[in-house]
Amino acid sequence: MSEQTVLITGTSTGIGLEIALGCARAGWRTVATMRNVGRADQLLAAAGAAGVADLIDIRRLDVTDADSVTACVEEVIGAYGRLDAVVNNAGAGHVGTLEQDSVDDVRAVMEVNFFGVLHVSRAALPHLRARRGSLVTVSSVGGIVGQPFNEAYCAAKFAVEGYMESLAPLAATTGVRVTLVEPGAVASEFVANIGIDADATSAAGVYAPALRAYLARTGQAFAAAQSPAEAAAVVVATLTDPTPPVRVQTSDGARQFVGVKLADLDGSAVARMTGGWLA
Repeated sequence: MSEQTVLITGTSTGIGLEIALGCARAGWRTVATMRNVGRADQLLAAAGAAGVADLIDIRRLDVTDADSVTACVEEVIGAYGRLDAVVNNAGAGHVGTLEQDSVDDVRAVMEVNFFGVLHVSRAALPHLRARRGSLVTVSSVGGIVGQPFNEAYCAAKFAVEGYMESLAPLAATTGVRVTLVEPGAVASEFVANIGIDADATSAAGVYAPALRAYLARTGQAFAAAQSPAEAAAVVVATLTDPTPPVRVQTSDGARQFVGVKLADLDGSAVARMTGGWLA
């Protein structure tokens, strides 16, 4: 199986790092990409400890730069002659709301979380067709359930979900399997990288009480969060599934959360649930 090659974006920390390790342990030639390869130390140390360093190939890829994406994919094909799977994992969180965010803030969130997925998928699809391969995108329960103070992030993930759900049956006609993986709360650096804490409520104006309540609720949710390795294991299992679902959640909590929305025809159940976070 070592000839099989997978390219993963956003592998310097968290779920992406664990996906890379999991794929290497499963015998895949693992192209682990990140915007700044100077941050590869953690992955390389973990790969060495796991005895899979020889299967990890660190390469630079910035999902917001189409030229960077094209160059990386071409390098992989030049080096290995094949691309059997891609995992779109790179992403960035954002906490804010309409009156405090600028349009540029929202565009930046869309560039990383939505257009970045499109850049990578577009470049990879011809090669995935040649191998009848897999295109897996790490989305979020926030791609199903809209959440207060996450308008921009959820909008980007909703866009990812809609795009890939629409693409899946078309890609299947050419032998490419498309799957969305939806984690809930995961104990990683993702939340810390959002860059907001209780002190930020001073700038929230009329929404300050709601933001304090939201941050308190979010802290509780992440205190019982799934580990990155547990979420990554679902991604690796999806890559090896000959008939994967279009959508899969990474925990019972994520399944229950998403299930509220998918059974909520008039939106009242979601409104009650998320509205309760702000009390």
